[in-house]
Amino acid sequence: MASASGRQSPNSAARRTGFAGQRLLDTYAALAARGEHLLHDLLGGQLPQQWQHYPEDDSIDPDGGYQWFYHSHSPEDRPDASEHGHFHLFARRPLWSRRLQSKAERTFAALTGHPDKHVTTRHLLAIGMDAKGLPVSLFTVNSWVTGDLMLSASGTERILADMRLRTGHDAIDNVLECVVALCMDEIRMILEARDAALSANKRRTVLEDTQLEVLSSRAIALDAKLNA
Repeated sequence: MASASGRQSPNSAARRTGFAGQRLLDTYAALAARGEHLLHDLLGGQLPQQWQHYPEDDSIDPDGGYQWFYHSHSPEDRPDASEHGHFHLFARRPLWSRRLQSKAERTFAALTGHPDKHVTTRHLLAIGMDAKGLPVSLFTVNSWVTGDLMLSASGTERILADMRLRTGHDAIDNVLECVVALCMDEIRMILEARDAALSANKRRTVLEDTQLEVLSSRAIALDAKLNA
């Protein structure tokens, strides 16, 4: 049962993470049985092109209200990164338009300079992947990176906690859902760190500051979670 804040009780959270862990293992086991990489179908069996969106027009769940895409940066752009690429997760307007007048969203809008910008998505989270197709990190980025806006930490957390993906890319949808379910504590931490980074900037144009790209990040060790 969820609390009024949207957070689950310890027992229901444990059940959900247990289910997510098994589902994640089953998804990768099925890929291994077919001899396929997680990104095989998405990339069409080809090597990824840096900066190219996969799929080109994003993978969209029109009923659920979520969308995502995968891409990779050049080594020069991310010299210290061990990731192969990353997924960007977004919420479409039906999921958040009614939330904008809430106290949390008004406070967050003030923190980010009350951006006057019409957008159709809000960026939720990025998930870094290694060359084997395994999730290795979580991070948040400034709004100029994705060209849309963000939501408050509490609003983002709630939308992610409710996420069910049906984009047609079943294996990837499963992995993204399971990583979010398994890593809600880490997600809460990086959202709090994101807001601290935005608050420290103290400029109304903080969302357009190209010196601020990655706002917060955290490595994740799914093996440890699955073996706990």
